[in-house]
Amino acid sequence: MKKFQIPAIPPTTNKCIRFPNNIIEEVEAAIEGKQCTFTAFVVEAVKVALENLKEEENIK
Repeated sequence: MKKFQIPAIPPTTNKCIRFPNNIIEEVEAAIEGKQCTFTAFVVEAVKVALENLKEEENIK
């Protein structure tokens, strides 16, 4: 059994970026009624995109 550890919150930096309005609307619709913030959604999406890029580089 894996031992429980209290998770550490990683250090963060505030970045101001612009999103097209239609993307904002789609993200907000996707997270509506869920325990998810806009920021958490975007961070997870970027993590997945970076993992996909790394996998594609390994395939070449």
